[in-house]
This record gives sequence, C-alpha cells and structure tokens, in this order.
Amino acid sequence: MIEYALFFAAGCYGIALILDLWRMAVGPDDADRILALDTMVINVIALLVLYGVWRGTAIYFEAAMLIAMVGFVSTVAYCRFLLRGDIIE
Repeated sequence: MIEYALFFAAGCYGIALILDLWRMAVGPDDADRILALDTMVINVIALLVLYGVWRGTAIYFEAAMLIAMVGFVSTVAYCRFLLRGDIIE
C-alpha cells in the first residue's frame, strides 16, 4: 500500500516540476523565475526523499541534503546578483 502512496506523491511532485518549468519559461519578471527555480529545488529534494523511502536506502537523503544546501546558496546568490549586479562585495 505504501508503494501506491509513494507513486502518487512522486506523480504530484513531477507535475509540480513541470508547472515550475512553465513558470520559469513564461514568468513575467525575474522574481517569478527565481521563485520557480527555488520551488523546483524543493520539488527535487522531495522526489529524492520519496525515492530513498521507496528504495529503502539512506544515500538519497544525503543527496537531498546536499541539493538543499546548494539550492539555498544559489538562490541567495542569484537574488544578490539581480539586486546589486554583484555577488561578492
């Protein structure tokens, strides 16, 4: 029964990734594109965690933590670049 729930959740997150990709392509301004990129990172993290639960291994949780750290830093760097035109002051 847990497999059905995992596949349903993975399908929902997959649809969310497609909608985020659409928002990145059509977004009216850069702020929408940044939010879509950050949401895509969160959806990828969720998919990795679901896959780790399905496979029963902990390596995917560690990969999800690494993607979370890189995703946060990249979002902050991209926002600083758009606001100031420079990442490092």
